[in-house]
Amino acid sequence: MTPPARVVVVGGGIAGLAAAHELAGHGLDVAVREAGDALGGKIRTKAFAGATLDVGPDAFLSRRPEAVELCRALGLGDELVAPSAGAAYVWVGRHLRRLPAAMVLGIPTRLGPLVRSRVLSPPGVVRAAVEPLLPGRPLADDDAALGALVRRRFGTEVHQRLVDPLVGGITAGDTDRLSVEVVAPQLAAAARRHRSLGIGARKAGTGGDPLPGATPPFLTLPGGLGRLVEVLGEHLAGAGVDVRTADAVSSLRLGPHGGYVVEGRSGPTVADAVVLAAPAPVAARLVGPHAPDSAATLAAIEYASVTLVAFAFPTAAVGRRLDGSGFLVARGQGRLMTACSWTSSKWAHVASDDRVVLRVSAGRSGDDRADRLSDEALVVTLRLELAEALGIVGPPLEVGVTRWRRAFPQHAPGHRRRIAAVESELAHRLPGVTLAGAALDGVGLPACIASGQAAARTALAHALGRGSG
Repeated sequence: MTPPARVVVVGGGIAGLAAAHELAGHGLDVAVREAGDALGGKIRTKAFAGATLDVGPDAFLSRRPEAVELCRALGLGDELVAPSAGAAYVWVGRHLRRLPAAMVLGIPTRLGPLVRSRVLSPPGVVRAAVEPLLPGRPLADDDAALGALVRRRFGTEVHQRLVDPLVGGITAGDTDRLSVEVVAPQLAAAARRHRSLGIGARKAGTGGDPLPGATPPFLTLPGGLGRLVEVLGEHLAGAGVDVRTADAVSSLRLGPHGGYVVEGRSGPTVADAVVLAAPAPVAARLVGPHAPDSAATLAAIEYASVTLVAFAFPTAAVGRRLDGSGFLVARGQGRLMTACSWTSSKWAHVASDDRVVLRVSAGRSGDDRADRLSDEALVVTLRLELAEALGIVGPPLEVGVTRWRRAFPQHAPGHRRRIAAVESELAHRLPGVTLAGAALDGVGLPACIASGQAAARTALAHALGRGSG
């Protein structure tokens, strides 16, 4: 009797787990090999100050369907919750200014909310107001840096105080070095439709206030996103998927009769197809002996480091009302923190009458100061900045430091073209080996899940084709 085809997934982050979930139930042997001690990659939930706290991503965008649909498939759809507070601020100069309504990733689509927010100086408002009148052409098919596009149309202040904090906060990146196609595809589409970026965004219907009854833009699970990983792991185990942690893969070899041999810490595994859902440097090392050009492209992808510090303070110690989800910090303000999430205001399941919980981020592309500081020095510096921003006095009740070193891939202009070339070479030199993960097409959970599912479908077709042949 011919044994079933086997697919090995290298990497147990959300992309790899989504790939394994897509592969399960098709009559295959499916194996997951994760180098770390736990599944989930950057999804990590901890007990903190009497609550469950995500110390990686704490929500996902709902306008892309992949994460919502995966939660529903796992029976978690009815548990999804939206933030309690939607308003957010940006720290500019000495003031927290409320971000204006009617924006698309920081691009203002109506002038009134922008003026009332006082985020921009009067000259900055005037410069933004004349954007529809400026000459120009729609964006060509070639990719562009997001920062250059925004400054050309709206000037420096819209870029520095709105777009860069918002997009840079998501990607830990420098928008002057990020692909608009990858990190802001809705802006790229708007720029291709109209010479005016603001008009293009407004015509797309994405710049208005949410309609009553509309799906909230962000969703999470009350037990933290770690619950998604936990239930997904249980589902895979129930489906017979061989999931192993602390099992780093050291090499990928061609098999003696076709297929591949995946050499892990636990030993070799023969596979008909392989999904590489690992960080780009790991994927580069594994494909290097077989596809050197692809390996060089993957190895050249830069990564940024971020440190997240969780604070719990007595409610009475906070000098201002936390009437929103938190604030972003504009680049060039001389501050270490890049964002502060008011977690106990943002999520009802973390709220408490007697304490507030804050998640403070530090570090981004081009700024490694947080990496160079000890945990103690980092906490002291961030406490001083919290005192300035929120009037916090007195010591915290609890502090937790989580360091994500080289965790955020930076998608430079032309990224999709380069990845397409990688995938083309792999299809020729390593048929049945596919890529997935944040390095491909974005750092958000939906993008990672989509990449894992797409890679799984390609691997499935190849593995079943080998079996039928």
